[in-house]
Amino acid sequence: MRPHTAAGRAAFLFSSDGYSTRGAKLMGRQSAGAGFLRAMAGSAGPEGLQALLSQSSQAPPLRAALQEAGYQGPVEVLSPEQLARNEDSGCLFLPMPGLAEPAWRRARVGERRYSLCGVTHTIATHAVMTGLTELLTAPVRPWDALVCTSHAARAAVNEVLQSQAEYLRWRLGASRFELPQLPVIPLGVHTADFEFGAAERAAARTRLGVVGDEPVVLFAGRLSFHAKAHPHPLLMALQRCAQQRPQRRIHLVMCGQYANEAIRDAFAEAQRVLAPQVVHHPADGGNLQAWRAAWAAADIFTSLSDNVQETFGLTPIEAMAAGLPCVVSDWDGYRDTVRDGLDGFRVPTVSPPAGSGVDLAERYDLGLDNYDFYCGQLCELVAVDVDAAAQAFARLLGDAELRQRMGAAGRERARRVYDWQVVIGQYQALWARLDDERRHTPDLHGGLPMATAPDRMDPFGMFAGYATRILADQDLLMLPAVPSRQDYDRVRELGCHRYARRVIPDYDQLAPLWRCWAESPVQPVATLLAGLPAGQEAFLRRGLVWLIKAGWVKLA
Repeated sequence: MRPHTAAGRAAFLFSSDGYSTRGAKLMGRQSAGAGFLRAMAGSAGPEGLQALLSQSSQAPPLRAALQEAGYQGPVEVLSPEQLARNEDSGCLFLPMPGLAEPAWRRARVGERRYSLCGVTHTIATHAVMTGLTELLTAPVRPWDALVCTSHAARAAVNEVLQSQAEYLRWRLGASRFELPQLPVIPLGVHTADFEFGAAERAAARTRLGVVGDEPVVLFAGRLSFHAKAHPHPLLMALQRCAQQRPQRRIHLVMCGQYANEAIRDAFAEAQRVLAPQVVHHPADGGNLQAWRAAWAAADIFTSLSDNVQETFGLTPIEAMAAGLPCVVSDWDGYRDTVRDGLDGFRVPTVSPPAGSGVDLAERYDLGLDNYDFYCGQLCELVAVDVDAAAQAFARLLGDAELRQRMGAAGRERARRVYDWQVVIGQYQALWARLDDERRHTPDLHGGLPMATAPDRMDPFGMFAGYATRILADQDLLMLPAVPSRQDYDRVRELGCHRYARRVIPDYDQLAPLWRCWAESPVQPVATLLAGLPAGQEAFLRRGLVWLIKAGWVKLA
């Protein structure tokens, strides 16, 4: 085991889907992953970074992602089968909440080799919810952690865990549950990315056609009424404000990307019907220049999220970094980030009581509704208080000093609490604590009694009842004559065999066996394998069976 170090360090599991913002369908978890990678790059010590590839093909995307993150230091890249070398870092960070499968994979090399650290993003999908229930039966340990990005996310995770524990008590009489830690650590923002000068602001407002001090309200994020934030409450609230002050135009910039033309058309229809007196400006969130212009032009940020697919919500802390006062829904992670009355206003929300969504869960479970429909129907049944939203906008629209004061408070909070360098420090402190606990926490109930998951077991154990017999040490194997290299390779390289080269020994690997048979054509299995290192012994034991299959060797 590597020497203990005070500074927490972690290798990170890399798959481009978790760290790249260049995909066609940009999600918050990918923006967060890209920000996290930049923070890791910026805080790396002289020992550099360690990355475990999810697949060997991910090596080129990893290099590109590190280059984009501005990292030029050393990086140790581990292939998927090099799990044991995670010990060098002491922890493996996973950009996802699923710890069960990585915990079982860790069991192959030793559960105290390293800790696991996952993070919640979307927790509403079947796959993620199933993964949460598996935390109660997988070999996760107290020196592992599932970081919850908000208190709301942790409450939801605990609901699933408690329900599964109740089932296991009934089904198995289970009384002991060992869970990972569930610390709350927010996502972060690179605050320097949200600094906009006076000239940039003036140019952006001019391009929008904003006259003088006409207010600009910004929504930034995925433009999805069913899977992000339904626009109805926002449009109604701003329309009321526009009606109350017809002499002064209100501009609404919606900066993001639509998944398809139908969603784009639905937004345009809602804008025409619900907010005809508001000046609407679309902005392509996938275009960096348009994205910066939207932020630079804004006076107020808004996101009235009402969707369960999100656990934190990055855009409010981005708005705070930009010095914009926020009007957000009192929902999920926004309840942690925006201080009502200080950084902006949180608009009350209301949802039906538990038991009201059984049919929605059932339809999603049966495949009658897909995930998008499930989320979309749920959000239709979450209400954002339109009156309160209109009042919040009215206060900010009519008071430039209040906008400035709240924006300044938000910027200070973003730098102090949510800058990625602050957040990565919380991760490093967690990793150091996990490292210490992994070293010193006793196994009160004994260590893990198996090295592989029951549903991923050795196939020769699972299917032992299929064969007539199992090759045993006392079995006698006869090789009348050692084949030439040419004859052996001709058979091994047949198309029906060469796909399996990795498991079929080459001629030189069989040299210890050839020598043994050269002394006597009949040898016990134990004699053939005697004195070989463990790994070579196991490999050649299987190879003996292939030699029987190929017809060179016979059971005597």
